[in-house]
Amino acid sequence: MAITALMVKDLREKSGAGMMDAKKALIETDGDMEAAIDWLRTKGLAKAAKKSGRTAAEGLVAVQVDGGRGVVVEVNSETDFVAKNSDFQQMVGSFATAALGVSDVAQLAAADVGGKTVADTLTDKIATIGENMALRRMGALEGTQVVSYVHNAATAGMGKIGVLVALSAENEAFGRQVAMHIAAANPQSLGADDLDPAVVEREKNVLSEQARESGKPEQVIEKMIVGRMKKFLAEVTLLGQAFVINPDLSVEAAAKEAGVEISGFLRFEVGEGIEKKSEDFAAEVAAQMEAAKK
Repeated sequence: MAITALMVKDLREKSGAGMMDAKKALIETDGDMEAAIDWLRTKGLAKAAKKSGRTAAEGLVAVQVDGGRGVVVEVNSETDFVAKNSDFQQMVGSFATAALGVSDVAQLAAADVGGKTVADTLTDKIATIGENMALRRMGALEGTQVVSYVHNAATAGMGKIGVLVALSAENEAFGRQVAMHIAAANPQSLGADDLDPAVVEREKNVLSEQARESGKPEQVIEKMIVGRMKKFLAEVTLLGQAFVINPDLSVEAAAKEAGVEISGFLRFEVGEGIEKKSEDFAAEVAAQMEAAKK
């Protein structure tokens, strides 16, 4: 069967594949459009598998709030360029919407978006865009009111840092101020009781050694440790931190003035905790040339 330019154009529009790939798919399947789409999908899946070993540490964090429940989702890509792609952004937004109906990232991967699972949608996008991507994590928060904030927004509801704050009463303006504070100050926990005990113990040991090096009496050292631990907790816990909007008040004191309690928060930053693989430019070009031969 003769393969026409119109057939190639039609297949490209349906699949998002490149011109040569679309033409080859039609040749391989004797012009059968559905079979050609399956052929491209299979080829795309093979490409996606090859790309899965590459580090995806860029991407977007998206937030969604519905009533008293909010969710935050991180989807990674290899480059910031892809994070600016409107197709990628629309996909991430659909994942965040789907997250409102699930409780963890495993359920989200299996959730339906437009007739496909989130996992399959992501795999298809890897094949179309040509970069490794990953649905890394999601979090959910509930409260009388949940307020969201996105720092360095790429588009509405998503960017480099996404924050959710749960309040005990309605106060959108104050909630947004607290969310902005969290984005900037990056507290480790809500209060001292929520802080990882291992972190507290490690800090206490360090401060104890520092205090003992002063050579002062033990009773003085004990007071020094108590004072330094109090300062440490004020620096790393949200409620103890000086409020960015009014540094004369702690966040907890500011919340009392606003007539609300902060019951929880979530802060996701793109790529935090991911070890990025660094390659020199010459090695990167050589690797791409080698991959093109396969």
